[in-house]
Amino acid sequence: MTDRAGSPAQESDLIDVRELVDAYYQRVPDVADPAQKVAFGTSGHRGSSLDTAFNETHIAAITQAIVDYRTEQGIDGPLFIGSDTHGLSRPAEKTALEVLAANGVHALADAEDGWVPTPALSRAIIRYNRALGSNGTTITPGLADGIVITPSHNPPRDGGFKYNPPHGGPADSDATGWIAGRANEHIANGLRDVKRTEPSSVDGYDFRGEYVADLANIIDLAAIRNAGLHIGADPLGGASVDYWALIAEKHGLDLTVVNPVVDPTWRFMTLDWDGKIRMDPSSPSAMASVLQHRADYAVLTGNDADADRHGIVTPDAGLMNPNHYLAVAIQYLYAHRPDWRADAAIGKTLVSSSMIDRVAASLGRRLWEVPVGFKWFVPGLVDGSVGFGGEESAGASFLEFDGSAWTTDKDGILLALLASEITAVTGKSPSQLYAELTDEFGAPAYARVDAAASKEQKARLGKLSGADITADTLAGDPITARLSEAPGNGAAIGGVKVQTEHAWFAARPSGTEDVYKIYAESFRGPEHLAEVQAEAKTIVDRALGA
Repeated sequence: MTDRAGSPAQESDLIDVRELVDAYYQRVPDVADPAQKVAFGTSGHRGSSLDTAFNETHIAAITQAIVDYRTEQGIDGPLFIGSDTHGLSRPAEKTALEVLAANGVHALADAEDGWVPTPALSRAIIRYNRALGSNGTTITPGLADGIVITPSHNPPRDGGFKYNPPHGGPADSDATGWIAGRANEHIANGLRDVKRTEPSSVDGYDFRGEYVADLANIIDLAAIRNAGLHIGADPLGGASVDYWALIAEKHGLDLTVVNPVVDPTWRFMTLDWDGKIRMDPSSPSAMASVLQHRADYAVLTGNDADADRHGIVTPDAGLMNPNHYLAVAIQYLYAHRPDWRADAAIGKTLVSSSMIDRVAASLGRRLWEVPVGFKWFVPGLVDGSVGFGGEESAGASFLEFDGSAWTTDKDGILLALLASEITAVTGKSPSQLYAELTDEFGAPAYARVDAAASKEQKARLGKLSGADITADTLAGDPITARLSEAPGNGAAIGGVKVQTEHAWFAARPSGTEDVYKIYAESFRGPEHLAEVQAEAKTIVDRALGA
């Protein structure tokens, strides 16, 4: 961690927005260079125009590829499109709208030319298709889909471009692989088959109004209002800024937008752990300026640039660890949502805290453990068989009061409001409730560290089988499971997870650096966690032949 972590950004830390946008239009990628190709990760295509990794050519090609994919799949309804506050988002939206117009796709953009959070776009798709009598999983005439333009919490120099099919959530690997491959073909062909024209007009959709009005279907806003809670919400310069203002007005909440400033340089941020500006509401360093107000509000929250992540700050504990809050949210929701299916499972990624496992067992609910990536929760949220799906990286969503799907993408606004509902209904902060969980189940120590690995070793790690792990013990305890597939759905985890009665670790290759990530947790405390981490590296290196 840099010694500047948590300190205010300085002029030298800021991007030159004009240079960034000029590079978007002027630089042309070479798809012979892997770093300049279209590549979809778990959250779409991301990169910077300054690295020739997110440029006009990329966006025109990706949008045409999405049009081609829609034709291939028989998707012929409107396409919802929105962007966040990153400097590259609006230029990319303009390019995408030109390609959509030339291809005759009916695009619906924000009616007020405002920013659109990821959950608001997912919600719009679900509402539209529900009105057609469809949940979007079976392609029928007239279904809508969407594009959201955001690199999420990434630094200001980055851009991002995501496709959400008719179910409303992130596209699966088959779809993104097809789209990326077609987009790279379009680039290699000099965009010869990419259609483009200036749209004569773009129809508007009230993303903000519809989303805010619908919140009464999923959050007990009356309880929050009647409790008189003083709430603070910091959008961190992101797309949720005007949403929070309308939530306060529409639902009569004592809610203050702590910092309503939008600036594509994010000069008001404090630096993250590595000295970069990064709008991560789960990072104590990025949230340092927000934490100064912790005593001023009963509940204080933060969101990232597209509002798919949440950060929860309480007066008694400060910024909650995302895993801690997810455990509290799960315990509360399954006790206060009586109309959910009796068999609605609890969804978690396999690198989330096993405190969630213990909470699930105490509730008598099935635990549905899946690989990293919110896309895995989509089918369960759509049919109501999963009541809550959450990731260790502060992303989650859950069902409406009646058990129907709310969003099939992460919703940071929703999880932030839930913290206020929990406080209003229980009379306790989420951090106080987590302390009660530790009294009952123990206090786990959790951390993620990186270990060096070559590209060849990372490739081997991604294909390891649990059978390749030969160790019998981990930090003094017998190993009870060696996993290379997620227990919930049998999908490959792209690495391994090793468990004992009291601890576990998971190892996965990084997609951007020559390292692999070791997630680990111990219910025997920090010293035992350190033993687990050290042995995890030895075990994995042995399996990789390092």
